[in-house]
Amino acid sequence: MAKMKRLIFKVNNLEKKYGSISALDLKKLDIHPGTIYGIVGNVGSGKSTLLNILAGSEKESSGTVLYENNTYKSNWLGKIQTPDDIFYTKSLSLNTPNSKVSSYITDKFGKKKNIIKNRYFKDGSFKNLWSRNLKSISKGELNWLGMILACEADPRVLLIDDYSVYFNSKMEKDFRSKITSMNRTLGTTIILSSPTDRDLKHFVSVLIFLDHGHIWKIRSGLSRGNNRSQKNDRNNRNRNRSRNRRRGPKR
Repeated sequence: MAKMKRLIFKVNNLEKKYGSISALDLKKLDIHPGTIYGIVGNVGSGKSTLLNILAGSEKESSGTVLYENNTYKSNWLGKIQTPDDIFYTKSLSLNTPNSKVSSYITDKFGKKKNIIKNRYFKDGSFKNLWSRNLKSISKGELNWLGMILACEADPRVLLIDDYSVYFNSKMEKDFRSKITSMNRTLGTTIILSSPTDRDLKHFVSVLIFLDHGHIWKIRSGLSRGNNRSQKNDRNNRNRNRSRNRRRGPKR
């Protein structure tokens, strides 16, 4: 009997309608754990709607979305109860917008605030964010705060909408470094959406292209090829070492 593939999300015949308008119509989509996915599409392609549904922020009109082989449950008010190990940066709420970022971090992490400061605000593009007022930060900086909370919460799934849209190139590289490290060290499944694959293609494993709510193309990112190349290089070096050992030292 064939062994079933382990999936973190399994989507079948998913449709989302707003009135008579169909925003999303996906026949099948499998998301594997520990993988970085990029969802690419223009405005109106359905990429944000897909992330909202995966995050439990919206409910599908029809079809099924399984998270670890289970459907999402709803409370008595009909609100979806999202698992605690899914983190969606778009749902990050700033209850005290007049506070500084440093105060926000202190409220969240208490005595751990200095560790957080040194870990995420010591250098790079976001080092000046620490002393800024929350109401003055950009959407890109808000994504950075969400990423910090996600890294410290150690979720199984991290969802980021509009990746790099609000970043300059230096900010994007700093942000990319953090989330790829999170994926490598913690095994986090990461799903990002973006209007283009310009930045995503350099580090995601799978690119999913949406157009008018439909998947029109799925392909591997450059990182998968790079990983394979690095593995081949390691294998070649190991073979050369074994060959040299068999030959013995040169005379």
